[in-house]
Amino acid sequence: MSTLFCREGSVFGGRLEVHWIKEKESCCGGYLQRDFLRMSYEVDKRHDKIGIKEKTVMIAKKMVKYVEGSSVTRAMFEEGKKMAAEFGAENVYDFSLGNPSVEPPKAVAEQMKKILDERQPNFVHGYMNNAGHEEVRAAIAKSLNEKFGTAFTEKNIIMTVGAAGGLNVILKTLLDPGDEVIAFAPYFSEYNNYVANFDGVIVPVSPNIPSFQPNLTEFKEKITAKTKAVIVNTPNNPTGVVYSEDTIKELAKILEEKQKETGHAIYLLADEPYRELAYDGVEVPYLTKYFANTIVGYSYSKSLSLPGERIGYLVIPDEVDDFHSVIDAAVVATRILGFVNAPSLQQLAVAQCLNEATDVSAYDRNRKLLYDKLLELGFECAKPEGAFYMWVKAKEPDDKAFVAKAKEFHILMVPGSAFMCPGYVRIAYCVSPEMIRRSFGAFEKLAEAYR
Repeated sequence: MSTLFCREGSVFGGRLEVHWIKEKESCCGGYLQRDFLRMSYEVDKRHDKIGIKEKTVMIAKKMVKYVEGSSVTRAMFEEGKKMAAEFGAENVYDFSLGNPSVEPPKAVAEQMKKILDERQPNFVHGYMNNAGHEEVRAAIAKSLNEKFGTAFTEKNIIMTVGAAGGLNVILKTLLDPGDEVIAFAPYFSEYNNYVANFDGVIVPVSPNIPSFQPNLTEFKEKITAKTKAVIVNTPNNPTGVVYSEDTIKELAKILEEKQKETGHAIYLLADEPYRELAYDGVEVPYLTKYFANTIVGYSYSKSLSLPGERIGYLVIPDEVDDFHSVIDAAVVATRILGFVNAPSLQQLAVAQCLNEATDVSAYDRNRKLLYDKLLELGFECAKPEGAFYMWVKAKEPDDKAFVAKAKEFHILMVPGSAFMCPGYVRIAYCVSPEMIRRSFGAFEKLAEAYR
C-alpha cells in the first residue's frame, strides 16, 4: 500500500507542477520507502477551477511496477536498522536478510594484498576479455573437474558480477519476449524481475508441502511450447531444502521428454550460491551430470562470505544445445548489460582461494540452536539441510499478519508470500548465536500470543 502526500504545487505556463511525497507501507506496518515524485498537469482555463486533464510520471512504466513491488526482504532490513536505533540493537532480533555473519577466510585478504603488491597494476585494474581473465577461468574449470568429475575448460566459464548478474546475462542470452521460465515455489522473488527484464514470463509451480521438494506433477503440466528455461535453486532460498538426487533425476527425465515433445531445447538454470552450505553429510547433486542442457550460475557470496564484492561465474557446458551461439551471446550480454566484465581484482583473488571456505560449522550450530528452540515452542519448521534459512509455518493463515505480530516483540522475518508461498515465514539464521539466544524470550512471547 502506498500513500501520496502533496508537498507543494505551482502553476507555470498553463501547467500545474505538483511535488508529491509517496510513502510505501511495509508488509508489517510502518513506512519504509519514501519517494519524491514530480507530476505535471494541464490547467483548464475555461473554468474557474483547475481541471486535471493528464498526469505525467517520468520513469518507465516497467520501473513503476518494479518500485511498487520493491523487495520485502530489503524493506525489512531497513526497518531493522530503524528499530535498532529506537530500541537498541541488542533488543531487536533481525532475521530478515541473508547477509553472511561468518568472516571470509583470511586467505582472501592475503591474496588481494599479494596481488596488489606483486602484479602489474594496469593488469590488475585493466580491462580483459568480457568473459573474464583466462587464467581465472582455467583455474575454476580445473577445480570443478576435480570436485565433480566434469571436463570443463576455460571456454565453458564466464566470470560474472555475482550469481544475480550471471542469471541476468543468461536470461538476456536466451529469452525472446513471451518466452516462459518456470520456477518452483517458494523461490527467490527477484527471479520475477530478472525474467521480466527481458520481457519473459515467469511461470511458478506450486509448493510441495511439507517436503518442499519440487512439485514435479504440476511441473510437467506447466511446460509448454513457450518454455525456454527452468530455474532450480538448491540448497534452496528460502526453505533450506536440498533437492534430492531422485528429484533431480526425475526432473531431468521430464525435461528430456518435453524437449522431444516441443522440438526445442529447454535450459535448466542451476542457481547455486549456497552449494557449499550443506549439513549432516547431505550431498548436493551437480546438475550438469544429470541433464545436458544445464547452465550453472555460481557466486562466492556465501562460500567465501563476499556478498558485496559481486563475483561469480556461469558454467556453460559443451553439451548444451547450440553451445557456440549461447557462449558467444552470453559474452556479448555481459558487455551490453553494462557489466563489461566481472571485477578484476576479485577474479584474481578467488582464483587463488578455490580450496578455501567459510566456517560452515558456525551456521550449523545456529541451525540446530534455533530449530530445537522453535520446535520446543510449538512452531512447525522444515528442517534445513542447507543454506542458512529456517522455513517456519505461520501461526495464522495470513503470513503478513504473523510477521506484524512478531514485530511487536522486535522479531523481524520475511513473509512467505514474498517467495510465492503464503502461510510461512523465512528466518535467516546467519546471525550471531548470541542474538539467537537473546531472541528466545521474544519467540516465547510470540508463541504465547497464539495459545
